[in-house]
Amino acid sequence: MTFALNKARASWDGNVPDWIEALARECDMTSQAKAATRLGFSPSAVNLVLSNRYGASTDAVEQAVRGVLMSEKVLCPALGEIGKDQCRKWRERSKTFSAANSQHVKMFKTCPTCPHFVTAK
Repeated sequence: MTFALNKARASWDGNVPDWIEALARECDMTSQAKAATRLGFSPSAVNLVLSNRYGASTDAVEQAVRGVLMSEKVLCPALGEIGKDQCRKWRERSKTFSAANSQHVKMFKTCPTCPHFVTAK
């Protein structure tokens, strides 16, 4: 069944971004709730994204889909090759200082100098 994919195609006027299609296919293969849990978002957020009615930036969802479902990687100056979802998580964590462990300190110093670090989102 391709319920989520059909919904996405209709909601995005047939101009479905590749990551939305990957998200819809995952929802069709498992369920919307399972896909949301896997990505770290709520099922309602996934539903709104698929329906093209998400009221905020979809950057975080896109990076999660690209990293988790599409296995896209980036080259992190501190950690080497990591998934785009992991990059996004470290970018968020590095916005506040934590001396909890040496890796947090390293990322706090490195992330803002990385080309993948985006302050506007």
